[in-house]
Amino acid sequence: MTRYNFKEIEQKWQDFWEENKTFQTSTDKSKEKFYCLEMFPYPSGKIHMGHVRNYTIGDVLARFKKLQGFNVLHPMGWDSFGMPAENAAKQNNLNPKQWTEENISNMKRQLKKLGLSIDWDREISTCSPEYYKHQQEFFLELYDKGLVYRKEQYVNWDPVDQTVLANEQVIDGKGWRSGHPVERKKLNQWFFNITKFSNELLESLDTLDEWPNKVKIMQKNWIGKSFGCEVSFKIISSKPIEEIKCFTTRPDTLFGSSFLALSIDHPLSKYYEENKDFLDFKNRCSNTGTTEEAIANAEKIGFKTDLIAINPLDKNIKIPVYFANFVLMDYGLGAVFGCPAHDQRDLDFAKKYNLKILPVVTPKLEEDLVINDKAYTGPGYIFNSDFLDGLKSPSESILKTIEFLEKENLGEKKINFRLKDWGISRQRYWGCPIPIIYDENNNPKKVPKEMLPVLLPEIKKLDETGNPLDRISDWKNIKINNNNFKRETDTLDTFVDSSWYFLRFCSPKNNNYGFSQEDVDYWMPVDQYIGGVEHAILHLLYSRFFMNALSFKSKNFNLKEPFKGLFTQGMVCHETYKDNNDNWLSPDEIEVINGKKVLKSDNSKLIKVGPSESMSKSKKNTIDPENIINNFGADSVRLFILSDSPPEKDVQWSEEGISASYKFIQKLWVLNNKFHEEINKKYLKDQDDELIKFTSKFIYKLENNLKNFSYNIIIANMHEAHSALNKILLKKYKFSTLIENYKKILIAISIIIPHFSSECIDQLEDSQDLRWPQYNKSLIEEDETNIVIQINGKKRNILNFKKDTKEDDIFEQIIKDKVIVKYLVDKKIKKKIYVKNKLMNIII
Repeated sequence: MTRYNFKEIEQKWQDFWEENKTFQTSTDKSKEKFYCLEMFPYPSGKIHMGHVRNYTIGDVLARFKKLQGFNVLHPMGWDSFGMPAENAAKQNNLNPKQWTEENISNMKRQLKKLGLSIDWDREISTCSPEYYKHQQEFFLELYDKGLVYRKEQYVNWDPVDQTVLANEQVIDGKGWRSGHPVERKKLNQWFFNITKFSNELLESLDTLDEWPNKVKIMQKNWIGKSFGCEVSFKIISSKPIEEIKCFTTRPDTLFGSSFLALSIDHPLSKYYEENKDFLDFKNRCSNTGTTEEAIANAEKIGFKTDLIAINPLDKNIKIPVYFANFVLMDYGLGAVFGCPAHDQRDLDFAKKYNLKILPVVTPKLEEDLVINDKAYTGPGYIFNSDFLDGLKSPSESILKTIEFLEKENLGEKKINFRLKDWGISRQRYWGCPIPIIYDENNNPKKVPKEMLPVLLPEIKKLDETGNPLDRISDWKNIKINNNNFKRETDTLDTFVDSSWYFLRFCSPKNNNYGFSQEDVDYWMPVDQYIGGVEHAILHLLYSRFFMNALSFKSKNFNLKEPFKGLFTQGMVCHETYKDNNDNWLSPDEIEVINGKKVLKSDNSKLIKVGPSESMSKSKKNTIDPENIINNFGADSVRLFILSDSPPEKDVQWSEEGISASYKFIQKLWVLNNKFHEEINKKYLKDQDDELIKFTSKFIYKLENNLKNFSYNIIIANMHEAHSALNKILLKKYKFSTLIENYKKILIAISIIIPHFSSECIDQLEDSQDLRWPQYNKSLIEEDETNIVIQINGKKRNILNFKKDTKEDDIFEQIIKDKVIVKYLVDKKIKKKIYVKNKLMNIII
């Protein structure tokens, strides 16, 4: 019996799908639509297993919806601007455009091998002028709406990538790409006013019923809405300073305050600009980034001023004023009061500078609290606080404090947000040019619309650090209507590129605007977005903002949420390996001899096997998908990547797993041959209806598991089907019954293993009407049911009966059961409680 020759068959169907444009999106807008979108890939040169999993999950859903008769939009594009291309161009003496386009071509070829149902006619690339022209138009639209502005501000500076990073791009105090600690630097930057929509972005999360709760919680925490009070501290000073205002969520702890802390960027810092000690302190602060995370992890340091603040609740309490490195200017008012007993950061600072530590909240009424090394942050009762003593904290005490402060004109109830405006300027070449020019007085002006796109100048070789656009004078300096201007040389953050690409997919060929309103009205929002949870803040929040920004003051566009459904898939993991010198090793450098893992280059050296972790280039625990596809076939890879665990969980890569998937495909091929043997026997009638019933139940199970993203269970259903069909085929079925039911099964599994299924359907010579098969509801109901048998309410056994068996007949079988009978010996049966088709409880 011939083996399944996946290389020839998969190539045959890949060619067929491309030549016949099988997956091209229909222009018929009378049909119900389904927009399926996976993460926007960066063209790094090779696909990885994360790509394989992400796109296979999406492909299964897209194929299912297409078979159901939906008009499916399943596009692909490339997030192709960014630092990696620029860095690679420097290292390899290449033009970043050339490097990027070669990578796109290679990755596209690799992705096609997976048999993805992608409409390649809608392919887009963010580094294409046809794309970024419209992005520049959007920038100018938002500029006119007052949603784009420029200001000088301290920013996160990545000294390796030589560019600014948004707060969201700093992870553990390090650049999200370079991994190097960020620094603090003051620059003139362009910003999107994302904070204008803080409340809308927060409240709209409650409408996203098809989003994972964990992602909504992450966004809620990042937006960080907090209720509190703006408090005024009167100031004693020889300087012309009357008061300092600060925002706090816990005004009820004011009696415990022992210092007031200001950001080094606070307006009052101007009074200390000539103080050498302050300038030295400011320089020390610059070694820390500007994110809350970086500041929280840094050593708490301060500079004591000559200012004295008066506690607004008691004018007899006077506290010193410091500049401190842990206060952010862009949160609240750039000032906080320190309550060391009830905030760990304040406690660390107070201990460092020998400041008073007075507890004002105790967990138990009429019981003092002693603070040593740990601040008390829990609820309780107020004490040491005059008129607030005895109040429940925080439920009663905060409102009482705000009431007092408002009455005395020393405070006001306020709402604050943690979310910061989005800094979008990047000091690099390979990005979307910002369509702004500066006149001779350095005033920003919009580039005239007829001059868009502002094209990047051609650079043959990148061999210097910093932004090369600053050094290309014939591009930088331009003349418009005989007036001299200089171009903006910063380019846009690549997350701007990926904040609207889903709109461009709706109208990828529209030259007049970024999208057609008619197309967007039909296709948007995206019905199902599939991507990693690592995009919960960066990509997803920015995309939501962009939709709000486009809708703002717009007569035609009114769509706030881009993604109706969101599914976050898990990572692909692999064992990690090291040699005796603790150098990372790749799986390709290892072989197994006598059950032990050793170096291929030196079999005498054992290697250290580490835990299974997410595949990463840095730890070398990656697997090349193209090699796996070449050795096992795309269908085997698709089968494995969906089979090991639920799609939302991490999947553990193993050679045994992919090998088992390959063997299963071969078993299905053997089963296919058996079907054809039975078909060729041409029996005149069916022996029974078991095949028909099985087919209906199988389709029903797959459909339900698809709706729940239980793809791993679908693979289990396929294994069950293989076993069941091998037995069912021992019976006799007529020609038409075999073909009709086998075709339904093949169509159903085509969403998982499309090359195999297409070949088998082709062999049936019945490739017409390829639609998702319907199941017969009456046939999916089981003929038999399990009934729980209880004695005095305790389960003693489970017995199988035909549905709707009479109670007396059930009891007759029960008293003959070997397990039950021992409980009934010498016992008197008082009564029987029967729940139809479910339970029999015998009371003795």
